[in-house]
Amino acid sequence: MSQKMKQRSYEVVVVGGGAAGISAAISAAKNGANTLLIEAGPMIGGELISGLPVDGAVNARGEWVVGGVLKEILEELKRLGGYIGPVKDWRLIWKVCVDPEIMKIAIYNIARKHGVHLLMYSMVDKVITENNRVTGVLVINKGSHTIVSAKVIIDCSGDGDVASLAGAETMKSNDAGEYQPVSIVFRLMGVDTQKLLQFCVDEPENLAVGESEWMGAELTALECAKKLQEQGQPTAFLRGNGPLIQKGIDDGEMYKTALIGFIPISTDRKEVAVNTTRIANIDATDREALSGAMHELMDQTWTCVEFIKKRIPGFENAYFSGLAHRIGIRETCRIVGDYVLSREDVYKGRKLKDGIGKGCHHIDIHQDGIKQVRIPVENGGSYDMPYSMLLVKGLDNVYIAGRCMSADREAHGSARVMGPCMAQGEAAGLGAAISLELNSPGEIRGIPIDRLREGLLSQGAILDGTH
Repeated sequence: MSQKMKQRSYEVVVVGGGAAGISAAISAAKNGANTLLIEAGPMIGGELISGLPVDGAVNARGEWVVGGVLKEILEELKRLGGYIGPVKDWRLIWKVCVDPEIMKIAIYNIARKHGVHLLMYSMVDKVITENNRVTGVLVINKGSHTIVSAKVIIDCSGDGDVASLAGAETMKSNDAGEYQPVSIVFRLMGVDTQKLLQFCVDEPENLAVGESEWMGAELTALECAKKLQEQGQPTAFLRGNGPLIQKGIDDGEMYKTALIGFIPISTDRKEVAVNTTRIANIDATDREALSGAMHELMDQTWTCVEFIKKRIPGFENAYFSGLAHRIGIRETCRIVGDYVLSREDVYKGRKLKDGIGKGCHHIDIHQDGIKQVRIPVENGGSYDMPYSMLLVKGLDNVYIAGRCMSADREAHGSARVMGPCMAQGEAAGLGAAISLELNSPGEIRGIPIDRLREGLLSQGAILDGTH
């Protein structure tokens, strides 16, 4: 039976409801734009609701470098009782820890507050173009096909779906065809924090610590372990080449991994999220390959649960309490923008006149097995992301933000985490709203950068005043 094609019209359409997408949609809507957020899954929030912390929002010196929409969501999360806040890992970063279950509610509350329209369980299948503009997208879902027209499209799909369909130039992987591993986060409840931290002090040779001058490079592993103990949060990174995990691998009790990372998510429930599973070199745009990865990720999850309970003090009476809502993907397709953020921009902590947001996470490229590249930003600081990296080269009204950003692989290894992705999204959303007031609505290259920066600052974004 043929289906009747539906028609919808909005001023701004955001594709992808992850960290960048919700930030973009909220930012556009709160500035008066009639905004639709399209999400393929059953829940908005992306990795914000996976159990992972918000990385890249606080630099190694402890300075907040991302505010705005992120801070607004965190304030709502705090009101609901799901906010733990910045935790120092004494390796490379401050991570902002949150309760993923309460975060689901906080995100919806803020999106609803600002009037964001949501369309869930829906995917963009085709784009409609006219003279270097994407004038609409064909959205498919169960029982309907809908043409959604818009003045501005913000592609936060992770894979650059809209930009790619519109013919934008793309970047993938590296010369060797490698992809960072896909992972799935799981959770354990009933953790004895004091026993875990005492284990860190008793066996510091297992810890990944002191990898930058702002994170205890001058200290011994034992001294860093004591700092973790003083902090009092159930957080630690156990290194994959340390004696505990290496023996587990040798004895067949563990798979090869670069780390086991414990992330506090609920003090009341004595619960942590665990970041460790990994399958490298899968092109996650190949949905058959991605679906097939779930079997091994489930096996790794349960293998690690048993290993942790058996081998790591503090987990003897802990129990499995949950699994992330989806596979976590670190990299797929990057879109070429007017500017490509570079390794040097990140590593040198470059500041730019057209900066619309900051990042501070180390260059972080996970590899297969126990391998991982980690290069901190110089001087414990942050770098600026320019407005021009949000603009899709060759398209007049399409922004990109989030995992599909315009960056080389090394810079992407830093800016792909949630803090800078939300900063990108917020700038794109506000830029879209401003562009609607121009003589040619949606002409995103025509907006005054000074006005955009002023608007971001008024929303609480952080653009200056940090290292």
